[in-house]
Amino acid sequence: MKVERSKALFDKAKKYIPGGVNSPVRAFKSVGDIPRFIAKAKGAHIWDADGNEYIDYVCSWGPMILGHAHPEVVKAIQEQAEKGTSYGAPTELEVKLAKMIVDLVPSVEKVRMVNSGTEATMSAIRLARGYTGRNKVIKFEGGYHGHVDALLVKAGSGLTTFGVPTSPGIPEDFAKHTITVPFNDIDVLKKVVDEVGNDVAAVIMEPVMANAGLIIPEPGFLEKVRELTAEKGIVLIFDEVITGFRLSLGGAQEYFGITPDLSCFGKIIGGGLPVGAFGGKAEIMNYLAPEGPVYQAGTLSGNPLAMIAGIKTLELLQKTGVYESLKEKTDKLAEGLKEAAKAAGLKDKLCFKRIESISIVYFTNKDVKNYQDALTSNTKAYAKFFRKMLEQGVYLAPSQFEVAFMSTAHADEDIEKTIKAAEVAFKEVAEMV
Repeated sequence: MKVERSKALFDKAKKYIPGGVNSPVRAFKSVGDIPRFIAKAKGAHIWDADGNEYIDYVCSWGPMILGHAHPEVVKAIQEQAEKGTSYGAPTELEVKLAKMIVDLVPSVEKVRMVNSGTEATMSAIRLARGYTGRNKVIKFEGGYHGHVDALLVKAGSGLTTFGVPTSPGIPEDFAKHTITVPFNDIDVLKKVVDEVGNDVAAVIMEPVMANAGLIIPEPGFLEKVRELTAEKGIVLIFDEVITGFRLSLGGAQEYFGITPDLSCFGKIIGGGLPVGAFGGKAEIMNYLAPEGPVYQAGTLSGNPLAMIAGIKTLELLQKTGVYESLKEKTDKLAEGLKEAAKAAGLKDKLCFKRIESISIVYFTNKDVKNYQDALTSNTKAYAKFFRKMLEQGVYLAPSQFEVAFMSTAHADEDIEKTIKAAEVAFKEVAEMV
């Protein structure tokens, strides 16, 4: 496989961009390879600058649930671009998308558009503090909620990949208001809430953790978190940047039947364009300026390109059978990977997790139920597995602690090719596990 063009671009990029990339995991540092510079994408496939073609399971880290360059989404964006790309003023499109989100997501009565998932979580926390008059926020170990200063404490995503529990540049005064507790352990959460007293403004959580790998809530855990926060007057924030419109049309909250106070969205609601949103109970959302005292603003918030892409994406996701098909494809892939691992003698040495159209293979024999379990993974074995898959035209996340996403564009032949590639890759790494 030729990578000369990608290598040259990476070398050039490092002269002008810190680390040569605009988001750390893209550097392929944890998998010991050269990042592929992508030239184009269509459906379930991407092509790099050297012309190599890959089956893509990163899907731009989740939003490409319909596959890349879906013709209806592209057409909608093109038509809007001819009318202008940004106005810095209200549009009918943002009202339409807001109504769609309110109609589809159980807990959301009002919603505010922003430009990224990070903006959404940052704003939701500010709103929760303003609404409650309290200061402290509780998050779960390994949970990643964007690069918000106060939340980069035992965070997941790229920080897990590089083994960095926090980041320089964050004053201790910011971080001291953030408390971390283990996921799936309601007893510790109760103890912390009791100890802190009445100064907890919010509990923020990914209802399904998807930035420390894939960590699924144990039966009853989310229900108990909801009961505890409601009892103590704590705002429960679901970070559904990944799970929103991915697990179901109503996100994880519809999937599990839990109603948070606030929810954060990103990824899918912009059809792949930069976008985010947060919403929830009208009583809380009405604290936002200009109606209330909590300030939040953004020139590009609700920009027409992202809005029309989101509208078209959500329209297409409402077609009959979309989520059933996604789950069926994901199940087929996951079961095929299990068989490939078994054939390589790795039956009891790996941990397979999946929920709807999200899946992962942890290179550990532990049943991963929290962040500490995830950290037992053999990252060197995953790195070699990643490289062997890439050589065979399968593009997985360049980190053990990121998940694989399925799209409606993945065909049976893509899945079959992926399983055959895994048969080879698992055998290559068997002695390392």
